[in-house]
Parts: sequence; C-alpha cells; structure tokens
Amino acid sequence: MTSQTTLDKSGPGDGAPSGSASTRGLRGHPWVTLVTVAVGVMMVALDGTIVAIANPAIQNDLGASLADVQWITNAYFLALAVALITAGKLGDRFGHRQTFIIGVAGFAAASGAIGLSGSIGAVVVFRVFQGLFGALLMPAALGLLRATFPAEKLNMAIGIWGMVIGASTAGGPILGGVLVEHVNWQSVFFINVPVGILAVVLGVLILLDHRAENAPRSFDVVGIVLLSASMFALVWALIKAPEWGWGSGQTWLYIGGAVVGFVLFSLWETRVKEPLIPLGMFRSVALSAGVVLMVLMAIAFLGGLFFVTFYLQNVHGMSPVDAGLHLLPLTGMMIVGSPLAGVMITKVGPRIPLAGGMAFTALAMYGISTLDTGTGTAVMSIWFLLLGLGLAPVMVGATEVIVGNAPMELSGVAGGLQQAAMQIGGSLGTAVLGAVMASKVDSDLAGNWADAGLPELTPEQAHKASEAVQVGVPPVPEGTPAQVAGKIADVAHDTFISGMSLASLVAAGIAVVAVFVAFLTKRGANAEAGAGAGHI
Repeated sequence: MTSQTTLDKSGPGDGAPSGSASTRGLRGHPWVTLVTVAVGVMMVALDGTIVAIANPAIQNDLGASLADVQWITNAYFLALAVALITAGKLGDRFGHRQTFIIGVAGFAAASGAIGLSGSIGAVVVFRVFQGLFGALLMPAALGLLRATFPAEKLNMAIGIWGMVIGASTAGGPILGGVLVEHVNWQSVFFINVPVGILAVVLGVLILLDHRAENAPRSFDVVGIVLLSASMFALVWALIKAPEWGWGSGQTWLYIGGAVVGFVLFSLWETRVKEPLIPLGMFRSVALSAGVVLMVLMAIAFLGGLFFVTFYLQNVHGMSPVDAGLHLLPLTGMMIVGSPLAGVMITKVGPRIPLAGGMAFTALAMYGISTLDTGTGTAVMSIWFLLLGLGLAPVMVGATEVIVGNAPMELSGVAGGLQQAAMQIGGSLGTAVLGAVMASKVDSDLAGNWADAGLPELTPEQAHKASEAVQVGVPPVPEGTPAQVAGKIADVAHDTFISGMSLASLVAAGIAVVAVFVAFLTKRGANAEAGAGAGHI
C-alpha cells in the first residue's frame, strides 16, 4: 500500500488488483461489498441483544454477583461508545477496508475468548475488547458503503444495512434463548467465530480500500484523549444514575466533568492542524440536525422498548423467546420498510420520510402507553408494527443525512458520529425514562398497596418493593399465601403499567420534537463524492 491516492473515475469495480476473472468481477462490486459488510455488522448487532439472554446462565455457572453481570453489558457498551468516533478517524486515516477486517477479526477472537473464559473477570475484560473491535467495525462499514455506492444507490444500500441491524438486534433474544436452552451460554459467543471468519475471508477477497485524496495524515492525540474522557464520563453517569440517583453529587460530578471535557475538546479542535472532528462539519445544519435526530429517535425507541420487554416477560409472563416472537411485527416492518425507505428518500429527499417516520413513532409510543394487563397480542402487534414503520425511514434517512453531508475524507468520523449518537441516545432514553418510571412507581405504589388492603411496608421493604415493581416483578415474599400473593401481583403490575404509560408518553413527546428537527435535514450535499472515490 502506498501513501499516494487517486480518484477512480470509471466506477468502484474497475481498477481492482489482478487475479482470477471472477475475483476481478466481484472485487469492489457495490452489492457484493454490501453483503460483505452486512455479515460483519450482523455479528455486532446480534451481540447487542443476544448476550442479555445468556446473563443469568453466566451468573449461575461462574458464581457471579448481580453487579458482575451488569458489568458484562456495561463494559461492552462503555468501550463501544467511547471508541466509535476515534475508530472512525482510524478508518479515514488508514483505510476502511483494513479497519473493517481488523475489527471483524478482533471481535470474533474476543467472542471465542469469552466462550473459553472460566471467570467473570475474564468475561468482562474480553467484553471490553469486543466493544473496542466493534467500534472499529461499525463506522468502517458505513465508510465502505459511502465510498462504493453511487449517490443514487446509497440510500438503498443504507436501507439494507439498516434492515440487517434491525433484524439482528430483534433476532438476538430468540436465537439466544434457543442456544442457552439447548446448548450452553458459551455458544452465544462461539457463534460469532465462524461468522467472523466468513466476514474476514469475504473482506480480503471482495473489499477495495477506497480513500479520499485529502485523507488525514496525522493524529490528534490530545483530541482523542479529551473526547474519550468526556464520552466516558457522560456514559458512565447515565449508566450509574439509576443506582446513584439523579440528585446525587456523584451523578452530577460526572455530568459536569463531561461538559467541561467537551468544552475543552471543542476549544482544542479549533487550534490543531488536523482535528479529530473538524468543527466546521457542524456548520452543515442538515448534518447537525441528523445527529440530533438520531439521538432523539434512540431516546424514544430504545428507552421506550426497554420497558416493553419487561411488560411482555414480567407482566404477561412470557419467556424471552416468546417475547421476541411478539416483537416480530416491529422487526418485520423494519426489515421490509428499510429498503423501501431508501427508495423513497432517493426519490423525494429525506425531510418528509423522516418527519413522517417520527410522527408514526410518536403515535406508536402513545399507543404503547395504553397497554394494560389484559391487552391481547393483536392490539400489541398494531402498535409494534406502527413503531417499525416509523423507525425504518429514520434509521435510513438520518444515517444518509449524517454520512452524506460530511466530506468524503471524514466519512469514517461521520459514521462514528452516527453510531455514537445512537448509543448515547439509547443510554439517555433508558436513564431518563427510567427516572420517569421510578418516580411514578414511588408516588403510586404506597397508595395502591394500601387500597388493596395489604400490610403496611417498612421504609426498607417499600424501597425494595419499588425496585422490583419498576421492572414489573411482584415483590412476593417466600411463603406468602396464594390469595395475598395474587393481590401483590395485581398491585405490582398495575403500578408498573402506570409508570410505563407515563414513560411512553414522554417518549411520544420526544418523538414529536424530532418531527420538527426532521424538517431541518436535506439530502447529502457530498453524497456524489462516493461514486468517484479513489482506491489504493
């Protein structure tokens, strides 16, 4: 590989290195590139939800505490969120092909190491490596699509990319349930190894190393440190806020530290020759609106869906697999809707599909706020289907707005921004809507408990009962008579549903705000650059 780059004027498939006729025909081909990228992205997206099903089995097998098990999720999420933008910059500097292949190989290797681990400490350490390698992979995937597809096909490609993520994310609990039940928890991680090997082989054979002529040539080390520290402080505060409390000094110390860090980062970026994130990117109102829209969408969707899973499993008593099957209308609509959204956005631009998508999301979250203990599958399916119909154009359109409005040489950074916005939005949604849920449960539980004629709780008992009810679990002590246990279950479920209803209404309000943000977006001003991107 040389440092010299050229513009490929004849199309992404031409000028490939010599080899067999079939290799020359496929190497750099846009749609085969999409398949290759999708295999790697599927592995990471699946891992985001499949592991949650394995956590109880890991806890029992390794003798872990509840706090240890929480770190299995938190370690991965922290590493991923903190590293995404820096990883995107690495792709811009060294080429997205190399970054993608290293990310896939590292993620698969870390997954295999987790399956071989004999202690909870080793599992957590390798989960950190999974997050870091996943951060390399995801922005590189978007950078490869941006560089390979011509502008008129980019939205369709992003639509299929979004379809793969949606299907993998929603399919995680179903596949995880089957593997844990019929094989073991290690198989949840081992499954990534053959998928990773396939993605690496395809990557070596198919992908071309597209790179802009003015790609960055140096590293903003100070910027990386400042941004990473700030992201860590923010995400850590959001993760720990439910435990520490939103009024806690610890929570606000980390939030304050994040704000100071972001200010220092912004000041530094105006002084360095090749900044990590050139702040001039945000002069594009459309790009900035796309980032905000992605955050708001993730708050409304991921935050709201967090409680829906508890509703299905703990109120309706479904198994994880059954709960996943009940969410298939949402998954199916995202699978079908994402490519269609790509076609629509190509024809009419992103504004109307994005605004319409967030309007459907708001309506769906309002519908979810009306669910109760007796709601049947048919009614649930209507709201889940509508939610999928709303999310599909937003996932596709906001991604294209962010990546398409960034200069070609910053496509990796733009991909990192898109992923980081979604991760932070999801964390914000869980934390903020969780605080709404906790407040509502705390205010209603004592009255509902007394109205049911149940014995008065001590302050300590009331606190433990509130924590259980916030996830829909009846706080029934062992040995409680069946009649009393039934009353406790009714109170717990009714109180949980009142909290979920309020949280869903807040999510609907956030989605309404996002409708207006959507009107600030526009088609990617730099999308045409992708069709003539250079390759080594």
